[in-house]
Amino acid sequence: MTDFLLELRSEEIPARMQVKAKENLARLFNDALAKAGLAAASVETFATPRRLALIATGLPLATEAVSEETKGPKLGAPPQAMEGFLRKTGLTQGQLIERDGVYFAVVEKAGRQTADVLAEAIPAIIRAFPWPKSQRWGAASVSTESLRWVRPLQGIVALLGDDVVPCEIDGICSGAATMGHRFHHSGTIHIANAADYAAKLRDAHVLVHFSERCRIIRDGAKAAAEAAGLSLVADEGLVIENTGLTEWPVPMLGRFDAGFLDVPQEVIQLTARVNQKYFVCHDTAGKLANAFVCTANINAHDNGAAIVAGNEKVLAARLSDAKFFWEQDLKVALDDQAKKLAQITFHEKLGSVADKVDSIAKLARWLVEEGIVKGASADDADRAARLCKADLVTGMVGEFPELQGTMGGYYARAQGESDAVADAIRDHYKPVGQGDDVPTAPVTVAVSLADKLDTLAQFFAAGMPPTGSKDPFALRRAAIGFLSLLLQNDLRCSVKDLLVATGAGASFAILEEFLIDRLKVQQREAGVRHDLIDAVFSLGGEDDLVRLLARVKALQAYISTAEGANLLAAYKRAANILKGSDPVSPALDTARDALMADPADIALLGALDIAEPQAKKALEAEQFEDAMAALATLRAPIDRFFEEVMVNDENAAKRAFRLGLLARFRDAVTQVADFSKIEG
Repeated sequence: MTDFLLELRSEEIPARMQVKAKENLARLFNDALAKAGLAAASVETFATPRRLALIATGLPLATEAVSEETKGPKLGAPPQAMEGFLRKTGLTQGQLIERDGVYFAVVEKAGRQTADVLAEAIPAIIRAFPWPKSQRWGAASVSTESLRWVRPLQGIVALLGDDVVPCEIDGICSGAATMGHRFHHSGTIHIANAADYAAKLRDAHVLVHFSERCRIIRDGAKAAAEAAGLSLVADEGLVIENTGLTEWPVPMLGRFDAGFLDVPQEVIQLTARVNQKYFVCHDTAGKLANAFVCTANINAHDNGAAIVAGNEKVLAARLSDAKFFWEQDLKVALDDQAKKLAQITFHEKLGSVADKVDSIAKLARWLVEEGIVKGASADDADRAARLCKADLVTGMVGEFPELQGTMGGYYARAQGESDAVADAIRDHYKPVGQGDDVPTAPVTVAVSLADKLDTLAQFFAAGMPPTGSKDPFALRRAAIGFLSLLLQNDLRCSVKDLLVATGAGASFAILEEFLIDRLKVQQREAGVRHDLIDAVFSLGGEDDLVRLLARVKALQAYISTAEGANLLAAYKRAANILKGSDPVSPALDTARDALMADPADIALLGALDIAEPQAKKALEAEQFEDAMAALATLRAPIDRFFEEVMVNDENAAKRAFRLGLLARFRDAVTQVADFSKIEG
């Protein structure tokens, strides 16, 4: 057994691609080994800005010899069958083995040297590598057959044990030499084997372990902030991005002019993060401080003073631009900004953004006036809706689209709008996705709900629903946001009434079905079974999603018990017996007198007389657990009924009566849900 090292060195690999590239390298390598009948004891991958590497341990030096057996035709089969089999196997009939009246082709394949397997696999892995974006380079790039890689490939290290695995791709030959840090090390580094790879590169100021660089950045940035009496704003995404930009990370604290703190903190944080990859800091009061942490890629001789000064200068320029946009935007009232929305197309089939704003405002007002959203002022909802998209035409949002809504809230507050209106403008896009905060402030809920509902209704009415994996207008996300607002705010309303209010028109049924499908997806993560949602919804007449979900959860709690499972089984048995029949319940008083000799019939009849009205009353009062409890009383009598009586009795009166009993049992259960939709 021995170890194998592969390093693919190139110009800078984009940080966002490195983590996935490690996964793909391991997958392609393991697949190549598996095809050859090999397997490593372990495979570890590495990524830095300038290299993608892999170490496989516990590889055998050769594959084992194998015997491949292929079943052929039977003795006496037509000549054509035998001829086809011989062509397929490349053997003669005399070389076949006969066993139990069947011909078999047995081919012995000798083992291969692992080095030969790897020499073939390395170029294949490189050519098949699934980079999100790749390029050709040099004179060979005129041909579409030339090598593609994320950035120009410069070197290959391939060592099995202490020996180079010889291979070549587009003139790049494998070897044992690599390069160290671009600034801290000059010349080549000779790698002896996989065991000394990480140490040799560490000596050359390259940390190949992605996780180690992450830790250095995470801990170093925190320490730099704390040394200045500040706290770092944690940002794991920024840790990973800086890790992908550095081979020898050195976090450093810098400062910016405190005057920039007059600009909203989201702007400062986004400027620092997106444009410069900097962490930001809070002061002891928890407010944004005029400090940042950058990550250098070298150990500077002046302890980083020049690097920090350069970064401070660049950030100052960025913040100056942001402050300019902020001050200029404040000079224009949101009402005036909103007028410009008429010049922006929402969608070519759906009109302008101003048209959409008008629809949102009318719908938000209706939600409040109808009492669906309680505790809000209809005028506030209308006002917030009419200003909610106004910041789309501001300079700041033009520079930072991520701040739409956020900046509108700031501008609204600055021009004297109420907190309820400003907050609604700020948060009306929420929830943006699963796990995002769901607004609870009434005005915000009205505007957010109206925005999402209007988007869904407009695109469905225009015949543009999502199809398959395509959802260019993010309608699935809008539906999840709509459902989250309804459910988490306990908004009691009819979905049909909501859709009618939007003017959904002929698309009404399709959109309602779409929302129920999204409800299943949303609730799956909460452990709610999709078949139970179907079981309740398919009854019809239940489109208050808050109430529907309460029924579903009560049903799931009951069905998950042994008692509930038995009742479900009894329902399915009854439904099967009733298939093809049209039972009519006889006059129960007469039947009761006629059948006193059958106690199981009378027991079930008595239980139904009590359980049916109890369940109905509980459902009307939305006491769904009580409805389940009422149904639970039917379990013992229905079990006894099936054990003690013959439903299809020779006596026609008894048969009709028992079929009527089963129909009553089925219908009693179906008050709660369509049990035929329940799996299991």
